[in-house]
Amino acid sequence: MTSAIRMRVKLLDLQAQYQPLRTEILAAITRVCDSQQFILGPEVDALERELAAHLGLSHVIAVSSGTDALLVALMALGIGAGDEVITSTFSFFATAGCIARLRATPVLVDIDPVTFNLDPALVAAAITPRTRAIVPVHLYGLCADMDPIVDVAREKGIPIVEDAAQAIGATFKSRQAGTIGTMGCFSFFPTKNLGAFGEGGLITAGDASLAGEIRLLRNHGAEPKYFHRRIGGNFRLDALQAAVLRVKLPHLDRWTSLRQRNAERYQSLFASRGLIERVTLPVIPRGRTHIFNQFVVRVPERDRVQAVLADRGIGTEIYYPVPFHLQECFASLGHTRGDFPHAEAAASSVLALPIYGELTLEQQTFVVDALADALRG
Repeated sequence: MTSAIRMRVKLLDLQAQYQPLRTEILAAITRVCDSQQFILGPEVDALERELAAHLGLSHVIAVSSGTDALLVALMALGIGAGDEVITSTFSFFATAGCIARLRATPVLVDIDPVTFNLDPALVAAAITPRTRAIVPVHLYGLCADMDPIVDVAREKGIPIVEDAAQAIGATFKSRQAGTIGTMGCFSFFPTKNLGAFGEGGLITAGDASLAGEIRLLRNHGAEPKYFHRRIGGNFRLDALQAAVLRVKLPHLDRWTSLRQRNAERYQSLFASRGLIERVTLPVIPRGRTHIFNQFVVRVPERDRVQAVLADRGIGTEIYYPVPFHLQECFASLGHTRGDFPHAEAAASSVLALPIYGELTLEQQTFVVDALADALRG
């Protein structure tokens, strides 16, 4: 039986992706070192052009991280004290944290229990005269249901900032994540499908004037140098990260396809083990593509199952164990347990399994067999 074989399966094996590109990546890093141009410059300019072509947009601005992408996008809209921003209660902390950093109020809504994304039916009810933006999250690599969100935003004149940190390459009705709303925000954290060798991010904007404002804010609001029209910050992507991302970008579509292949293999393996009734697998609604930045299942007795997998040498992660409304730092919002039942149920049952493109069939079989054993235990 495969599960009797002792092997180790990491949640993510970055070495497996790096080794085939090592010579090219080191050459790109050397190119930057030889140029001694580390702040913005031609590498960042070239990356922005290449990402614009990849996403089919005219205006993309590389920034220092996915978190900073969200922060600068909200700053460009002038959001601040007294404003409200609607978003999901179930996401990585930066989604709500950036709203709060600007002294605005995160107005949280529950999730669709099938997709884990913000429930669009709850957005309209959350809008008040103080609502200044809506931040839908494309969680795990699957777009939120954008049509009703776009409809209500357009009706009310409210901008949409897509949190596409985990979703580069995902589509909603043939439109790329991050290109549907007013702005889109991406992360190049090393674990992402397109990952840097450190921090990095991107903002997309459909409007030239908005893009210009973002570029201004990314560099302390200075134009020209030392003359500051606005208070911005140091949100610049450094040239070394841009050079690495330029090497990786041509491989992104293939890497995503491999993740999608692995997701299909998981579906078959879970079905062949008779686990479909016990394990809730990811769902891809009609009209959307999933890039599987994470492959997240729901399992009973999640913490015990995770411990069994860890004992077998299998890496897993919980994205995310505590929804925003139950985080200590957001106690002032006045929420209590039970306010957002779908997010709370997800937080107690979700488990991310290895899904990276270099994962082998043998490794996936080992993971599923171990999970089957854990569920029997």
